[in-house]
Amino acid sequence: MYFLHRSFPYREYMRSLNYKQQLERELKHITSERVVPTLFLHACCAPCSSYVLEYLSVFFEITVYYYNPNISPVFEYKKRVSEIKGFIERVYPEGVKDFIEGDEIKLYHPVHLIEGDYDPADFDEIARGLEKEPEKGARCYKCYELRLKKTALKAKELGFDYFCSTLSISPYKNADWLNEIGSRLGNEIGIAYLVNDFKKNNGYRRSCELSEEYGLYRQNYCGCIYSKRD
Repeated sequence: MYFLHRSFPYREYMRSLNYKQQLERELKHITSERVVPTLFLHACCAPCSSYVLEYLSVFFEITVYYYNPNISPVFEYKKRVSEIKGFIERVYPEGVKDFIEGDEIKLYHPVHLIEGDYDPADFDEIARGLEKEPEKGARCYKCYELRLKKTALKAKELGFDYFCSTLSISPYKNADWLNEIGSRLGNEIGIAYLVNDFKKNNGYRRSCELSEEYGLYRQNYCGCIYSKRD
């Protein structure tokens, strides 16, 4: 479980980590304990979730948390949330599903979904004064923080073991920022953050393959009016 020591500056510490190795070490520990912990997984869309669910549902019972007040306009939000609901219902029905990998029989644990509140005013508030920032700038940092904080608080409230986000699978998202924010919030709120960089090990490419396989809608902008502008 990833609780950082307070004497380390978060940004410097997180950049020194190999996120993939950290995640693999934690998954190995979970496997050795023969437990199935619960993971509250913030998701931005169905394509980004596809590989992350394929990868992590072997180790966790996952509840996807769809909280994205940054997405605009409202019909785009509704389209994306409908897509992820349909994907989970189709691929991860209730109950345990086994599959064969090499000579091993592995299990996909059930995946659930909770849709968070959709209030664009939450995003507008954190973006105020940062409207002219470029993509991948300070506005994006605040947007990561908004969504991860809501996820961590909800995960704590519902008694989950871990939380994290699918956001790091995108080559356009800053994994250093995401892990810095997630680990800091995990410390502050008192819930374990699962360090990750899901684009590694061909994760992004696999998400593209799964999107094509299941005919998933792939949007051409992150979600907010500023990303569409840029």
